[in-house]
Amino acid sequence: MGTQSSAATIPVTLRQSIKNGVTEDIAGFVIPLCATIHLSGSTLKIVACALALMIMQGMPFDFPMFAGFIFMLGITMVAAPGVPGGAIMAALGILSSMLGFGESEQALMIALYIAMDSFGTACNVTGDGAIALIIDKFFGKKDLRPIQ
Repeated sequence: MGTQSSAATIPVTLRQSIKNGVTEDIAGFVIPLCATIHLSGSTLKIVACALALMIMQGMPFDFPMFAGFIFMLGITMVAAPGVPGGAIMAALGILSSMLGFGESEQALMIALYIAMDSFGTACNVTGDGAIALIIDKFFGKKDLRPIQ
């Protein structure tokens, strides 16, 4: 079972982060914030699918092109909505302008993305929990009791 919405997983991610030892205040701030920032899973899926599509169709590509694309995609994923397919819809502009994708390539990217969106959501949610743990490690309440 899975979901395609990072926003829909907020209650579960919040509960599990607290069970992992994250302070409730930090989890309550970090998890909802991160649920709307799709860096890990969505970026991996879009880059992998775009590269595979370019290879299959014989489109030219090189490292500097993809480095710039990944940088711009990272910025775009910060603004992508937390709804199913929101990340790919936000990325269509840079797929077109930076990689030269036409309407047929964009349609195929949407289909590929939606078909595996629940796996990317799982990656995003796992990353959200990891970020909450890291933030809690640095800014969480310290136990000031002496060691006995």
